[in-house]
Amino acid sequence: MKELLDVVRQGRVKDVPELVRSLDRAGRKEALAELKELRGDVRGWGWGEWEKRRLVQRALLLAGGACQSGAAAAASWIAARDLRGWEEVPYTTLVGLLSDRDSKWLADVAHRLAARTATARTDYPLIRELVRLSGCEVPLSDGYVYGWVDAVTRSRGRSGLRELRTDPHTPLLVPRLFETSEVADALSWSEQWGPALVSLSQEGVVDRRVLVDGCVARLLRGGKSADLRFFLGLLRLLELTPQEERERTADWMGLAADAPSPVAGYAQEVLARLVLAGGLPARQLAEVSSSVLFRPEKKLVRAQLVLLGKALRQEPGAAGELLPVLSDVFGHEDTALQERALKLVGRHLASVDEESRGELAGAAALLSPVHRDLADEVFGPLLVTDDLASGPYEEILPPLPEPQRLAPPPETLAELVEEVAALLHGRDAGTDVVAREHALDGLVRFAHQDREALAEALAPCVADLWWHDDRTPDLTDLSDVALVVATLLGNVSPGRLQGAVRRQMEFPCRHGRLERIATVRAQEAALGVLTGPLPFLLATPTWHTGTVDPGELVGRLAEYRRLDLRPAECDFAQALLRVRRTGPGAAEAAGAAARLGTEEGDRLAAWLTGEESYGPGVRTVCEVPPPSWSIEPPMKRIAMATPERLVLQREFPAVFQPLGRPWDPGQRACYHWEDATAAWMAVLPEDREVLAAWLLPLAAACADDEQRGGTGFLTALAEAGGEAGPAVHLALAHGLGARHTEDRLVAVDALLVLAARGDLDAQRLGVDLAELVGIGTVKVNRAADALRTAAGTGAYSTVWRVLAGALPGLLADGEPPRGTGEILALAAECAERSGAAGATGTAAVPGLEALGSRRGSSQLVVQARRLANALRQSAEQTTTQMA
Repeated sequence: MKELLDVVRQGRVKDVPELVRSLDRAGRKEALAELKELRGDVRGWGWGEWEKRRLVQRALLLAGGACQSGAAAAASWIAARDLRGWEEVPYTTLVGLLSDRDSKWLADVAHRLAARTATARTDYPLIRELVRLSGCEVPLSDGYVYGWVDAVTRSRGRSGLRELRTDPHTPLLVPRLFETSEVADALSWSEQWGPALVSLSQEGVVDRRVLVDGCVARLLRGGKSADLRFFLGLLRLLELTPQEERERTADWMGLAADAPSPVAGYAQEVLARLVLAGGLPARQLAEVSSSVLFRPEKKLVRAQLVLLGKALRQEPGAAGELLPVLSDVFGHEDTALQERALKLVGRHLASVDEESRGELAGAAALLSPVHRDLADEVFGPLLVTDDLASGPYEEILPPLPEPQRLAPPPETLAELVEEVAALLHGRDAGTDVVAREHALDGLVRFAHQDREALAEALAPCVADLWWHDDRTPDLTDLSDVALVVATLLGNVSPGRLQGAVRRQMEFPCRHGRLERIATVRAQEAALGVLTGPLPFLLATPTWHTGTVDPGELVGRLAEYRRLDLRPAECDFAQALLRVRRTGPGAAEAAGAAARLGTEEGDRLAAWLTGEESYGPGVRTVCEVPPPSWSIEPPMKRIAMATPERLVLQREFPAVFQPLGRPWDPGQRACYHWEDATAAWMAVLPEDREVLAAWLLPLAAACADDEQRGGTGFLTALAEAGGEAGPAVHLALAHGLGARHTEDRLVAVDALLVLAARGDLDAQRLGVDLAELVGIGTVKVNRAADALRTAAGTGAYSTVWRVLAGALPGLLADGEPPRGTGEILALAAECAERSGAAGATGTAAVPGLEALGSRRGSSQLVVQARRLANALRQSAEQTTTQMA
């Protein structure tokens, strides 16, 4: 036994089998106790001993697995993660060590290993050998199936098929391919599995019905298109017979209605064959058509309309069942599909009863105004003209967001402790700036009243926090609230806080400087509760946007004067940056501040009446280098540089002064890839233009680098104060072109809020979009999707004005970018519905007439003609009204 332990400690893997075989049962049991102790020691070895640890772990796996007496313990030891490196388990050697056990024991170990999700796949060779030795039933776990697929895939060419054909387990494992929780990886990329399974079914090794039913069941189960590609391809290779297709009619109907587009397209093909063969009753065709025509994929809707046309030609008597479902297309966003459905109704309208004709005529109100003449031709006197008449257009915008006031300070110590505990322990509480500001103010207030009582009440809240017993915690690892609490409990000394506040740090980007301000202010507040308790914080926001009411700030300064106290330097500076400088009450507050007769009152009065601001930013096109591992060329981006602001450099504390220096985005590196934090936004809630310029790269990365989550700050910008100038609109344009739908929806919300507040310059936004498309930052189809969503809320006039600003740039070169047809279709719809406010005929969109005069029936040309016609009609109506 001692010799075995020495061999294992030295990592001499080759010598382990012989020494294990030389031990009897008692010797193995005694050795196992030592091996367990050694295993525990190895876990504590550092990375510097990685090579030695790798060899010792390998030896431990073999020796310990062979010395185990129970099947459960053996399986647990063999599958242990701490005994495995990146190398394959030496299963041949291990099987040789276990081969002297009885078959029941080997079968138990095999099935236990197969049931382990984390390791069964990689342990497939070992499990298979154990199954062969024991003669037990093959495991059917997901992991074992994945390992089997990997092993067969590695057997290239004909050898793989021969292995499948001769493997007695193939008939048992093939059905599991369709039942595993995830699709086996190799099925998604290997080209050999589909033909191999078809061959096996032809040879009778696998029942053909198992393959067909398995594929259909897996497609019905749903999932990502990439995961379903193998099963769809296998169905095509199987070439189902008409009988097999008829037996599964209900399945094809379900797939056509709900499956991903490629699968639904295949189901449509099968249903079309059934319809033409007379195997699908009109009632079932109407049922599935109602679902398919509601899908967003235009290709599927178009194919279903073609199928309905064929069915009606083949069986005119089915018009009563089929025509009513066509009315669902009358409200489709694609006017070409509306026209196709309307013409199809017109061809067969005489075949339905009067009641159905009336219902179809009533549904014509959903049609685009461009089809009013055709609808009149189709329905004639049945058409209720009032339904199609366009009354005065009314723009629908969201209600103005009401600023939400912060709750008053906690009245009792128990309320404050509960609030602080929620912030210290809540997973997402740290992102709520309003809650943190409220809690910070409460801590300062109660520390001013009775610091010892506050500390005593807070102590139970931190007993399970990592810094509870740490008397020198890293200050950068503590949130603002945690820092103040730790200071109150004696974990942070005044000297460390003083050093942290005075420390000068330079950051290469504005995001780091914004973070530093929030950090220093929290450190200053923590120092204040120890060395000179403040009655409250001046910069606590009044509203959820982070803004401070000017009259309220004057009242806070008046209380400081009454108590004969000087405000904390950073707290007062942050209050100035947060105070609302425009709107009702600002002028009166300035006068009241001047009458305080204090230095801070005079500074507030000058701040409220001063005209110095960041001013307009400088627009620049810069190149963003790709990552070092990428071969892609640099990306061009439009960015905004910000000028200097001298008042910040001269009159504000050192931590604020970098915000007043000029900033060129092309000369500053930035490591911030995540979304803008709420703390950044709360530093300058009344300067959204400069915030937009500094945070613009985050939104740009969502458009051209396909990052996710970088547009979140747009909502706060839309609700913030200050000018909504070029930087705000440029950031919004990037958001409308973001890669991910959720990011575009955030931008749509911001667009509508800006429009509702009267802050949106639609023309500027449209020009920005066209320019971003021109340099490749934004793709047309993404912007079209976002603007279509905005228009769908009822903001057709707003969206038209944005598109009117974008179209001249998109059409300027004569060869519009791909996807412009979608933009033109949306513009035409918005112009028809809103009357194209402000348009003066086709002159409103230079290049439109030339595009519409081209030959052809592409979406680009057809929609250009449609928009041109809508603009001409709008101009004529305007002329008539003026006359």
